[in-house]
Amino acid sequence: MKLLKYKVMNFRSVKNSGWINCDEVTTLVGINEAGKSNLLLALWKLNPATGGIIDPLHDLPVSELSVLRDKLSETSFITAEFEVDEIIRKSISSKVECKEYGLECIRITRYYDGNYSVEYPNGKPQSTKTAEETIEEAITDDNGNEEITKKTITKEVEYDENDLVDEIVSALPSFVYYSNYGNLSTKIYLPHVIKWLAGGNIPGIERNEDQVRTLRVLFQFVNLKPEEILALGKDPKLVAREQRNDSEPTKQEIEKAEKDKEERTILLQSAAAKLTKDFHDWWQQGEYKFRFVADGEYFAIWVSDSRRQAEVSLDLRSTGLQWFLSFYLIFLVESQYNHKNAILLLDEAGLTLHPLAQKDLSVFFNQLSKNNQIINTTHSPFIVDANNIDRCKVVYVDKQGYTVASDNLRQGQDELNEKSIYAVHAALGLSVSDILLQGCKPVIVEGPSDQIYLNAIKQVLISKNKISPKEEIVFIPAGGVKGIAGVVSILSGKNGELPYVIVDSDQSGQSVISKLKSGLYNSNTERIIEVGEYTNIPNAEIEDLIPHKYLDRAINHIFNAVEDDDFEPDPKTNIVRQIEDFANRNNIQLEKGWKVDLAKRTKKVILSKNATENETNKWIKLFNTFI
Repeated sequence: MKLLKYKVMNFRSVKNSGWINCDEVTTLVGINEAGKSNLLLALWKLNPATGGIIDPLHDLPVSELSVLRDKLSETSFITAEFEVDEIIRKSISSKVECKEYGLECIRITRYYDGNYSVEYPNGKPQSTKTAEETIEEAITDDNGNEEITKKTITKEVEYDENDLVDEIVSALPSFVYYSNYGNLSTKIYLPHVIKWLAGGNIPGIERNEDQVRTLRVLFQFVNLKPEEILALGKDPKLVAREQRNDSEPTKQEIEKAEKDKEERTILLQSAAAKLTKDFHDWWQQGEYKFRFVADGEYFAIWVSDSRRQAEVSLDLRSTGLQWFLSFYLIFLVESQYNHKNAILLLDEAGLTLHPLAQKDLSVFFNQLSKNNQIINTTHSPFIVDANNIDRCKVVYVDKQGYTVASDNLRQGQDELNEKSIYAVHAALGLSVSDILLQGCKPVIVEGPSDQIYLNAIKQVLISKNKISPKEEIVFIPAGGVKGIAGVVSILSGKNGELPYVIVDSDQSGQSVISKLKSGLYNSNTERIIEVGEYTNIPNAEIEDLIPHKYLDRAINHIFNAVEDDDFEPDPKTNIVRQIEDFANRNNIQLEKGWKVDLAKRTKKVILSKNATENETNKWIKLFNTFI
């Protein structure tokens, strides 16, 4: 199943988050205390891989606790919408005996009493269950005589809806939640670990549940219980005192201790070798070698790598490596090696990493998302992927003090909200210093939808070796045509050159082109790129550079179309105008920001399709004007 979107309600600082649309990687950006973690924790508790116990006393909003604590079965805290793949649909439909239609998309809600309910946006699946029933039927012959006969008919039987809900819940992806607070403790005193894992406490030592969880998965990975490690390493003198109150062990006790320690060493070496290999396959940024060492009542992890071959304890290596190893163990064990059915929730991932390593982390997320969807929270601009800025959602506190999320990266009415989106703006490189330091080529576009399309086209052209830019190309949205001049004035200092500007050929675009050519760009008119020059469509906008077949699915989603021919665009006319006219004729209210949603959905199609030479020619021509 693929998570399409989710909504958090009545959970800690969240009254109603609003729908949060999800991609392969989704980044929730906001300041500390904005409530980002709560948006992950609620989703985790939809179907946690481990843990994730629903705790009404602490999970219900404090202001609502007295009212809602007696309505747990009625109070939901998470609703999520999933796209269900064909294999899962067939499995569910065969077990419940229902049709597949209606299972393509499901919306599932969980309540504070732990129960679930399911909605079917495309309509509830119909039953395929049948049963034979004998009925009596009166037949009158030609003479008017009536005869009663029995007839067997096949009748549709409604399936048990609870069975369908149970099957859907069992097919849900598991959610693996991880935060920095669970980093592996490298000074492991086995007697304490044994007590912690059994649920006990140590006088004078605070119990850290996140670290206890990481220790648990560590020993699961090693495939040894800490009691076994402790027992296999027991000193023979201690055995003699415990069993016979004797200070000297027997020959047999000494031989057994030697054999046990050898067995322990071999087992730990085997586990460490497996971790070394698996970790390298997963995190390819360095060749690390791990060694597990048990010394009496202590357990330690030693590390070396290809550049620093001298072994040191893990706690002497960077906190970044400690984070990666700890997260890897949680990910590996809690998803039970079934990686393709786990969604990863990473809270403030990689904050201990160097900024360059944080950039590597955002690239790593893209690799990992081929098998696992990822939702992460951050306030660091280095973890925000500037090439996929559409994946970001801003998280902030509204006027009532509740946590909300939005796709609008310019959202915000007060100082706190503006701070929430600072990381996104910094990642976009909206300051002169950012552009100069990165040594990239800024290209100003009208809005975020233009940025999304052009980033997708850039990735396609580079992957096909159609273009080879010498500098990183950064498309900077100006917030509409009215904002172009302001952004130009900020960036015009780079090398004394004016930045390139890509503008639509519609009426508002023509107006700003005229102003720029008569003003700032009077001597540099070639740096103003008009979309209409690369298509034969009058009043062309950026969407007209995209083949209609790439837009079909996204347009049908906007109109909730069932048949592909509900909307039949004219390839010679502005597609945006056609969509707006179709909506007006059919009394369809286009949502605010619909063009951005269209761009996000179409971007996935552009990247997944093998564009033809005819389709890429105009893209190549456009990019060659500014690279």
